[in-house]
Amino acid sequence: MTREDNMSKETETKKEKTLRTPMDKKKKRKIIRRCVLGGVVVLFVLFRITTSISAKNAGLIVQTEAVTIQDIEQTMNTSGIVKSEETKTYFAPLSLKIGSVSVAAGDSVKKGQPLIVYDAGALENARQMEELKQQASEGGYESSIYKNNKYIAELGEANVNLDVLEQQIADSENYVKELQQKIDDKKAALAHEGTLLQISLLDWSDKPDSEEYLNLQKLIQYNSYEQQNNKDIQAWQKEIETYQEIIAGYKEYRSEMKAQKSSAESGSMDTGSKSQLEANTQMERLGSEETLASMEEVKNGILADFNGIVTEVSVVEGAIPIQGEKLVTLESTDKVKVEITVSKYDLEKIVVGQTATINIAGQKYDGKVTRINGMATTNASGAAVVGAEIEIDNPDSAIYLGIEARVEIHIARVAGAVAIPVELINSDKEGDFVFIVDNGVVVKKRITTGITSDSYSEVIEGLSEGDQVIAATGADLEEGMAVTAIPSGEAVSQ
Repeated sequence: MTREDNMSKETETKKEKTLRTPMDKKKKRKIIRRCVLGGVVVLFVLFRITTSISAKNAGLIVQTEAVTIQDIEQTMNTSGIVKSEETKTYFAPLSLKIGSVSVAAGDSVKKGQPLIVYDAGALENARQMEELKQQASEGGYESSIYKNNKYIAELGEANVNLDVLEQQIADSENYVKELQQKIDDKKAALAHEGTLLQISLLDWSDKPDSEEYLNLQKLIQYNSYEQQNNKDIQAWQKEIETYQEIIAGYKEYRSEMKAQKSSAESGSMDTGSKSQLEANTQMERLGSEETLASMEEVKNGILADFNGIVTEVSVVEGAIPIQGEKLVTLESTDKVKVEITVSKYDLEKIVVGQTATINIAGQKYDGKVTRINGMATTNASGAAVVGAEIEIDNPDSAIYLGIEARVEIHIARVAGAVAIPVELINSDKEGDFVFIVDNGVVVKKRITTGITSDSYSEVIEGLSEGDQVIAATGADLEEGMAVTAIPSGEAVSQ
């Protein structure tokens, strides 16, 4: 069987089927009406095109876009990683037993929520021990100061008394010397007097019975008695004995004061030792106060300083961490940012302060550029990129740290700009240009552009509202070429 026979057979089969199921009359009328209207529209469009071509004696038919006035916003779309702007690592303020660990890595916590709780019994015992330690330190300091003050007083007393005693001993010894000199002088005078009497007696020895001789013998006997029993000499000698006893007492007391001085000097603190004692006591006092303050601060546990996510837990229940050991790391969800990287081509577009829209897991947030790094790094492809940070203005509990976020940075915005679609702009070595239709011919128009959105570009110079820009590439157009312009959408609107 030939191909023609098969086609004939299929046609007959279709006719048979058509005959078997006749079309509904109402549906048939609708189809006919649509066909008629469609044909009329086609004929009308062909008539309009033919009329336009004939009227202008034009050659190439081109579609044009009218220059419009509209608001244009330039944005930059990128992506980055959601991170916290505030991270805090909690370290053990005390070396005490951990009673309970209330969180695990990945947990979401609220500000003021306990993260770790110390064992209550261990905390109370440590508090009492620290208070006793502080009391002992204060008591030792007060005792040392009391003893030092006592030694200082004794030293002062000894120094004063020694000065007085030395003077009293010197004065007394000088006075004894004076008395002894009086005695010696008195004895010498009496002896001299006795000698003179003996000489005189010799002169009268040839007259033993004379009155003068007898008187001289009496005077010699009296002189001899005076030398042995002179009242002044006896009084002075007695006074010397008295002062010698006084001097002995002074010297004994001086020995006591010297011993007291030596003891006070060895027992009392010098300026350096006292300063050291005061400094050590003060350091112990401050250390105890700090430890007690830490105990008071954690009596209800180590609490979260802000809303956030626990990213690390380094301790377990029952452990006794050393002071300063890392316990928990918390990252804030109240202060959140998106870290992005910018190529050298986009770097000139962004500045600190620009607003942004951030999309995180389907939720949109407002933000702004808060930081642009001052140095570039190399990405996985080996290209130089610069890091930047977008701060989220209104973070909430729906934000997940560490995931990727889409970011739209609002670069610039111009209201009421002269605008044309981006794809209509051509470029050569002299700059940007477009083709417009002016009195039925193609005109090459140089333009100066401003900001660009995804669809439109701002025209700062070269075009005005209403100008008809040819929607075609420059490869098929030449300046001065006659064309027939059909505004975009006109055929449809007619």
